[in-house]
Amino acid sequence: MRRTVRLHPSLAFALSLLSFALFVLGDASEPKLISVYSPIANYSLSLARRGSHDYVGLLEILEPLGTVSSRVEAQNWRLRFNSIEGMFPNGAARVRIHGREIDLSAPFLLEGGRGLVPVDSLGTVLPVFLAFPVVFHASGLRLFIREEGTSYTTQLESGTPARLILNFSSPVNPRIATEPGKLRMTFTRDPIIASGPPLVSFNNATISAASFVETNGAAEITITSAVPLLASFGNDGRRITIAPAPSATLPAPSANRNSAAAPQSPPPLSAPPSSPGATTGSPAAAPNRIFVAIDPSHGGAETGATFSPTLVEKDVTLAWARQLRRECEARLLRTMLVRDQDIDLQNDQRAVMVNVARPAIYISLHAASEGKGAHVYTALLSLSTPEQGLFLAWDHAQVQSLASSQAAAAAITAELGKNIPARAVVAALRPLGNIVVPAVALEVAPRNGDLADLADADYQRQVASSVVAALAALRGKLEAAQ
Repeated sequence: MRRTVRLHPSLAFALSLLSFALFVLGDASEPKLISVYSPIANYSLSLARRGSHDYVGLLEILEPLGTVSSRVEAQNWRLRFNSIEGMFPNGAARVRIHGREIDLSAPFLLEGGRGLVPVDSLGTVLPVFLAFPVVFHASGLRLFIREEGTSYTTQLESGTPARLILNFSSPVNPRIATEPGKLRMTFTRDPIIASGPPLVSFNNATISAASFVETNGAAEITITSAVPLLASFGNDGRRITIAPAPSATLPAPSANRNSAAAPQSPPPLSAPPSSPGATTGSPAAAPNRIFVAIDPSHGGAETGATFSPTLVEKDVTLAWARQLRRECEARLLRTMLVRDQDIDLQNDQRAVMVNVARPAIYISLHAASEGKGAHVYTALLSLSTPEQGLFLAWDHAQVQSLASSQAAAAAITAELGKNIPARAVVAALRPLGNIVVPAVALEVAPRNGDLADLADADYQRQVASSVVAALAALRGKLEAAQ
């Protein structure tokens, strides 16, 4: 039997209104940016609104591109870039650069020694300083200096399931976010320019369209789909494959929720406000089921803890996750990485992806600078589940797998303890409470207080090997519980 989780219509409508309001409010407070792409550096700067025009600091635009200096003389602002000099009278719409008179679209402004030029005049001003071609995309606030940018093509493979393959002319590393019916890739550091129409439609029931738009200093590719999607990278960052998230059906829950013996699988979940509902049913291909879902915490704009100017938690957890995957594969344990690139993922998104994939166990990875060794966390939950009819509360999704989670945490702690200090801890650490399968979080600190341990390949291997040894010993029990 196949069950599909649905929110009550009135609740779904209320959540839709709330999501729309948050979207509008979020856009209203988002700073306006211009992104600059050049062979030397790619960077973004905030804009200032003055009257009916957007302005940007000219020195800030030029600073990453060469040697620049400025000074104020009475009401004139003088700028020197390499060997080129310019004179900008405050409040004037005509300036002089390298002996040439240049007309601006709005008056030059001098504020606290900072020279502001209207953004839509950059295409006129910058080529005189740089002696390079400059292309300004006004609609997306994106400035290209001697750059052709990255092009891309789309190819839909209409198999079972369908896959959309995007091939790029150079490596890219977008931020990836999911929402009901869409996967959105935002390019802020990659000078990507659409090489085709803004909208490509596919005659496919699963993946229906891909659209491209430039906005606020960034480019976005949005994939529209009828199901949750996952992105994977290949060809050294030149290929992104979009495919439906791995799914598996589950046994129907026990009819008697109050019996002493827990049902073999948890009841369906009430979905979180920002995530689609999960699907339940009965397993069809147990031998191909993912055994462990490995989730490196943080990612994208959320860097986590900063350990040094060049070492942040999101990079440490991703390196540990890849090492743990290698150790699992060496023991023939099928794995998935919830995050295999530097992308943004919210806790609810992580939980939905894992609940759809239904692994035998979920492991969230964290890193810490304080303490020694490792902490192994399980969810802090009340064993009395809030009653919601046929649904299990989102924040208590873990409750019926909690005993298995604690047993797994104990085994992992014991195995780690053979080499490093290790403790089992209970904490309200998301998204553990939202995961329907056994779930633990592993937080690793240096062995002896030396932060270099966090990036040490031997230490990563030692910890990963201990974790996988515990998982291999638990394999039969975890798979039997599915």
